[in-house]
This record gives sequence, C-alpha cells and structure tokens, in this order.
Amino acid sequence: MDLLVFDHPSLEAHRSPAKHPERPERVLAARSAVAQLPRRKVDRREAPAVTADEARRAHEAAHVARILGLSEEIQDLDGDTYAGPGSREAALRAAGGAAALGRALARGARRGFALARPPGHHAESDRAMGFCLLNNVAIAARAAIDAGARRVAIVDWDAHHGNGTQEIFYDDPAVLFVSLHQWPLYPGTGAPAEIGVGRGQGRTVNLAMPPGAGRPDYELAFHDVVLPVLEEHGPDVILLSAGYDGHLRDPLAELRLEEPAYHALTHEIVALAERRDAGLGIVLEGGYDLEALEQSLFATLASACGQSVRVPRDARGASEPARRSIDLTRGALAPHWSALAHR
Repeated sequence: MDLLVFDHPSLEAHRSPAKHPERPERVLAARSAVAQLPRRKVDRREAPAVTADEARRAHEAAHVARILGLSEEIQDLDGDTYAGPGSREAALRAAGGAAALGRALARGARRGFALARPPGHHAESDRAMGFCLLNNVAIAARAAIDAGARRVAIVDWDAHHGNGTQEIFYDDPAVLFVSLHQWPLYPGTGAPAEIGVGRGQGRTVNLAMPPGAGRPDYELAFHDVVLPVLEEHGPDVILLSAGYDGHLRDPLAELRLEEPAYHALTHEIVALAERRDAGLGIVLEGGYDLEALEQSLFATLASACGQSVRVPRDARGASEPARRSIDLTRGALAPHWSALAHR
C-alpha cells in the first residue's frame, strides 16, 4: 500500500541550543527511515505551511499569533522549549504537513506520514511546552473532521503523556485520545482517572505504564483496552502520535520497547483500520536516540504500508505492575464502553 509522506526542508532549520535532545539530526534519522521503504510505495509531498485558521481549530487565537510572530532571536518559551532562527517556518510546516495528512485521510487516502519537527503533543491550546510549539496531531485531527471525517482516534505511544492533545480534546466526543506513557514522568499528567469531561467523558484513555515496561506489557494494554475501545469508537481516521522515546536506548525515559514492538503494535492498528475502512496517519513526536528513532520509525512505516518484516515472538508475560495499571484504566472507563464492561 502506498504511503503519503509530508516533509519540508525547513524542518532542519529549527536550531537547538547546545546539547538539547530535540535537534535537527532527528529529521535526518526520520528521512533515513523513509528512504529504506521501496520507492514505489512512497508518494512524497511538500508540507504546506499551516494557515492561521487551521491552527486556531486546535489553539487559542493568542497562541497562534505568538507562533506567527516569532522572530529569529533565540528565546526560551517554557524552560525546555526554545525558538530561534528557523523555528517559525519549521513549526508552520510541521503543523501544515499534519493538517494536509488529516485532510487526505478524510478524503480517501489510506496511509500517510507527517514528518513533524518540532514535535507537538505537549503543546496545549494556549501555550508551547515540552519542546512543542503547535500541536501537530491535534491540528491534523481537526483538519480531518473539517474534511468530512465523523470520528477520529488518536493513539499516542510516546513515552511522555500527550497532555496538550488531551487538553484540546478533553470534552470532544468526536475525538478519542488514547495515550500509553511512562508513569511517573514529565509532564505529570495522564493518570488512569483522567477520562474526559462533559460530552467527552470516556473519550480520553490513559494507560500509565510503569518504568521498565516492554512489549508484553504494551501488547496486553492493546488487547485489553486500546483495540476494544478503538473498535467501539468506530473512527473514520486513526492518527498515531508516534514518539520513540519508549525505546530502551532512549535517554529520556525508562521503557524497554524495541523495533519489533513498534512493528507489532502498528500491525494491530493497521488490521483495525482495514476492518473499519479507516485511513491511518502517523505523525512524528519524540525519540532522542537517533539510531533507535530511525529503526523504530522504519518498523512502523513498513508495517503501515504492508511491508513484511520478521517479528520474533516474545514469550514473556506482562508484569504485575503493568497489569495493575491496565486494570485501573479499564475500571475507570468500563462505565463508558460496553467493550470494557464485559471483560
């Protein structure tokens, strides 16, 4: 199956302070992953700049104005989030590529990837944080809905909780947000009891994975919670907030995922998307070990476009801490999902 890929040269121009983990080399690693796919399967597109109207579908007008008004001077936005020469253009192209991906999926594209840098899932409706300036996946989801999708699901497996995505959709019944993240870890949100409010109650799903969690733990979380809820939500478009700082070699977290885990988990989402006749889009988030980022992203993209990659069986069972955490999530959500109430 062909893979739409949205990219732009400006994504490298967002320059990091010395030794900052969110550095331009991450773009090169991601492009190297794409280059390993058969050329006939890749449909490359230039990411457009996001419009102010598109960005305001996920962000408050004042925050959009701040990003549009960024100068070339280096500035700290929240302590670990920076902007400087090239940051404005990179942020607009990252979000614009994600928006274009969302529209394409709503209009019939089957698979796509938005190479987004800076990442986005920590950016809240009114502020930048956690290396993120605009919330790329949230903008993609709203673009998909504007283009005709009735329901969208976002699955975020970055090691850090997608607090911004959660905040933006916390009361929105049309967008299901599922996050699997290390707990405890920055930014401190994402407890199992955080399930949404108002009409969006039950549409936020937080799986707080213990340090050391690996593939068996994530596969259990998928089997017991993620896949049943996705099926019941019935999305037209599925977006994967694909961060790779859950890899065992990543310096910013303590999870133990490896390339076969990302391939296997993607395969489960692909199978569900095919059953639902839904489009599947992948939006890059974190991942700070360059080799792990490249190899894990390749495993994800290969699985998404149907390329066979041998995935060795993992005979280990899920850990007791992971089982307890998954049970907490299932218990919090069972009143809102019949698929969980009967398990």
